Amino acid sequence: MSALALSVLLSLVSAVAYAAAAIMQERVAASAPSSQYAPMGRGAWWGAIALSGLGAALHVAALAYGPLSLVQPLGALTIVFALPMAALAVGRRAGSTAWRGAIMATVGLAGLLSLTGSADSDTLEGGDRMMLGLLTAGGVVALFLASRRMHRPVVRSVILAAAAGGAFGVASVFTKTVAVDFTSHSPTAEWPSLLAIAGLAAAGMLLSQASYRGAGLAAPLSTVTVVNPVLAAAIGLTLFGEHFRYGATGTALALGCGVVAAGGLILLTAERLHTSPTRKVAESLPSIPTQREPSDDRPEGTGQTVTPPALR
Repeated sequence: MSALALSVLLSLVSAVAYAAAAIMQERVAASAPSSQYAPMGRGAWWGAIALSGLGAALHVAALAYGPLSLVQPLGALTIVFALPMAALAVGRRAGSTAWRGAIMATVGLAGLLSLTGSADSDTLEGGDRMMLGLLTAGGVVALFLASRRMHRPVVRSVILAAAAGGAFGVASVFTKTVAVDFTSHSPTAEWPSLLAIAGLAAAGMLLSQASYRGAGLAAPLSTVTVVNPVLAAAIGLTLFGEHFRYGATGTALALGCGVVAAGGLILLTAERLHTSPTRKVAESLPSIPTQREPSDDRPEGTGQTVTPPALR
């Protein structure tokens, strides 16, 4: 098996593991709403941690054998796997709008990143790594603080998921850098990058867990799935010397794919907005029996008191 084929296989299995972890995270968030970030007393949450760890390990291996521009788009298959897996495992069937949004987001993302050229041998210097780490930390903190001011659960969820996707995307960039440099540098020289990977992965895990609270599966998972590789590709374009294929035509096509992916996210968010609080509140209200007017039970011809129109 070639290195490229092995990278594809590892990426596919990683996407399945991430999808299973996302389903378990969403179920934990639905059953334990008081534990927003780390419900450590729940065995299912630790199962999600284990599956995420497996997915991350497979993702690292895939990055070691294949280019960033190939491995990252394959991660978008997480949402494609998650919707049918959720329907089979927990009976959570996504609506037609959610399916259209998921397909649009995935197709747009795959098209965008398929147009991105790669420069596999490039890496980040120490100053670039520090700047990237600081900017990422600042962005994640800003999104987290913004989510605290949101009252709609779905909007808050999407913002938290965007922060999680950003953390995961930059962690993948650091992972690729370590994988490229590991054979040519002393292992001790990679400790700062390894610590950055661990911190970003932990932050992404906690933020993604919080994003599933009160928002279902489709919207937060799709947001993470899109933000993660798009950010990684943007970093590749600016810091790794990558470029869009086919010149100006490829750039225009990439922008169109980005619009399609964004439209898919809007559909997913709109689907959750139309099916949340109002309908749930209406369904939870007790039914009030209608009272029949006393006059309805009186036989015709009996005396009735009629209120004059002026007193009604």
